[in-house]
Amino acid sequence: MMTTLMTRRTLTTGVATLVACSLALFGLLGPTGPGDEAVSFIVQGHDLASATAAVRDVGGTVTHELGIIHAVGAELTPTQVRALRAAPDAPRILEDSRVEVAKKPVKVDNTIPDTGYPSRVEANLLHDEGITGAGVNVAVLDTGWENFGVFSLDTAGEWRVLKSYDAIQDVIVDLPWRGPVYYPPSWGENDQNGHASHLMSIMLSGMRTNYYEPDEPGLYHGLAPDAGLVVVKAFGPDGGAQSADVIRGIDWIVQNKDVYGIRVLNCSFGAPVRSHYWEDPLNQAVMAAWEAGIVVVASAGNNGPDPMTVGVPGNVPYVITVGAMTDNYTPADGSDDRLASFSATGPTYEGFVKPDVLAPGGHMMGLVPYNSTLYTDHPEFFGEESRFTMSGTSQSAALVSGIVTLMLQVDPTLTPEDVKCGLMATARAAQAPDGTTPYTVFQQGAGMVNAYDAAYGGHTGCANGGMDITKDLDGTEHYAGPAGQDANGDFVLLGETGDGTTWDGTYSGADGYPWSDGYPWSDGYPWSDGYPWSDGYPWSDGYPWSDGYPWSNGLAETMAINVWVPQE
Repeated sequence: MMTTLMTRRTLTTGVATLVACSLALFGLLGPTGPGDEAVSFIVQGHDLASATAAVRDVGGTVTHELGIIHAVGAELTPTQVRALRAAPDAPRILEDSRVEVAKKPVKVDNTIPDTGYPSRVEANLLHDEGITGAGVNVAVLDTGWENFGVFSLDTAGEWRVLKSYDAIQDVIVDLPWRGPVYYPPSWGENDQNGHASHLMSIMLSGMRTNYYEPDEPGLYHGLAPDAGLVVVKAFGPDGGAQSADVIRGIDWIVQNKDVYGIRVLNCSFGAPVRSHYWEDPLNQAVMAAWEAGIVVVASAGNNGPDPMTVGVPGNVPYVITVGAMTDNYTPADGSDDRLASFSATGPTYEGFVKPDVLAPGGHMMGLVPYNSTLYTDHPEFFGEESRFTMSGTSQSAALVSGIVTLMLQVDPTLTPEDVKCGLMATARAAQAPDGTTPYTVFQQGAGMVNAYDAAYGGHTGCANGGMDITKDLDGTEHYAGPAGQDANGDFVLLGETGDGTTWDGTYSGADGYPWSDGYPWSDGYPWSDGYPWSDGYPWSDGYPWSDGYPWSNGLAETMAINVWVPQE
């Protein structure tokens, strides 16, 4: 390590204090006078004793015995230095120099790992323009919340957790001290499962890749590092919940949406379909939130790749349902990306195309408490500083919820339908080398989301056409989507022809494909519209329920955060 000549300083780094060990020859000092103050030197002789004697003979002060190099540290004035140099057996005199700690990089390149997914959907371009979700508040209905600073505080270090409500106990949870974020003695008790913490990392984390070198440019780990957060806990340590608790959580969110400015609701959980979408009480609550002006983002579920596997509440036609794609562990190479095999696919039993869009959902890095259920069950995916890798459409939905906050910061006047239209109209479908799409709309919807284009695209009027949610909720009219089956049993969009509209229900994930700047769907996005429901069965095998409303235990029916799937 190179050093320069300078007077002695004590270097305090918070972890070590070092003295000089790199030396340079000292030149003759100027004349005595008012500036003849003592400074620090290293005086090197034939041995420790001779060096010590030489310093004391000229009236200097020995400060360090450095026997390992036959030297002493000394305080000497310029006059004393000249006297030493004039001595018959002059010692070597070197100025004591400043030494910097050779900091061991915490990570490769002295940075922390890049999560990759904000850049993959071009949210980093919005971040560069100062679009970070500021002024937009999102509610996360999940397993709770832990006081990780990167999503408890915004990028200015301001507290951003507006409220925490426990729907299981029906109580407001006292927030911890709002000073510098700390890890309380109850660490891991607020989110005993860890699922919610992982989602919040993806959605909101303000950690940057330049954390250890703040003067260097860095990328945010989360999609919306300045969005506000409202926490609603309805799921327990095992990731399960009763429908009644989840519904109570949604009810609280709708009642308090204006109090806390809630614009977005993330629903990364699911239950089996047991009835038509409008008969399910959880779906009714989700629809009420959408009608109240809250953008609801739901995960498609992890039961793919077979058709008709999207669960509740992802089967609600109005909301934004998100499936997962994976980068195949090559984030810099988009040519081998593919639809994740676990991603649930449509159509729904009422003929709606789901998911609406895809987002990254494979091997997503986020934070979970070290003693959470996820950590206990899957320690092999737990890394340094509480970083945990997990795959699923839960993570995809969280990413899209983050994008929605960015869209609403750019244009706060957007309605839920506008947001859904903007995401779909700017999504990018996978393309095969021959120009066709390898995945149908039943698998990928409109394609993979693009945050930058969605925020600035200005698209409206292309989602949820032909449906009236108020009539749907009051029971005067319900709706069907455009999907059905042809004579061969293949899934088709009724009345439509062309690529992407016929699917035999098979999945092939061996090959990867680039996600283009927009696959030219021939007639826009007709699969997002609905039609008045009739009592006919559009499926050759009818419905999986026999009596229309088989709720064996009423509101005690259980649901869960999306099931664990292998990394992909």
